[in-house]
Amino acid sequence: MKKIFVPLVVAATFLASCDPAEPTDPHEEELITTVTVDLVADGTSAQFSYVDIDGDGGNDPTVTADNLQANTTYTGSITLLNESETPAEDITAEVSAEAVDHQFFFAHGANITTTYTDQDADGNPVGLEFTLVTGDASSESFTVTLRHEPDKTGTDVADGDITNAGGETDIEVTFNFDIE
Repeated sequence: MKKIFVPLVVAATFLASCDPAEPTDPHEEELITTVTVDLVADGTSAQFSYVDIDGDGGNDPTVTADNLQANTTYTGSITLLNESETPAEDITAEVSAEAVDHQFFFAHGANITTTYTDQDADGNPVGLEFTLVTGDASSESFTVTLRHEPDKTGTDVADGDITNAGGETDIEVTFNFDIE
């Protein structure tokens, strides 16, 4: 009886120690270290930039924002990178390829309006491209939030209201600047 019991204990111990690898999520969040918002209007350009190479923790991010002209319509575009890798990984391409699972939301003061100018395959907004219209001179903030798997079915979400969007925030950045 002891001869059968020992091999069973050894086999049970071996099987218990063999932990199968966890399955990987093909849509696992990527590290976004750099967000660049390029704004162009009538031959002038401005840029908002967020850089945090070491990600959460460690060093503070560097956030810069050019001032914008009053009463001006800008064409905007967003670029996302993971610069912790060499060469830097272009996360913008991934967001574009998985546009039905992503949407940018823009929060700002009363002297700014934004309008989506790009859509996913279902006709819902994405926000990699947009227009930004400034009003009169003021000090402003502009918050860019990228949500993964938001609920894009509501009209308020399609209009850029993050309140009922759900999903998970991939990155959120606030830029402070002046409208001159």
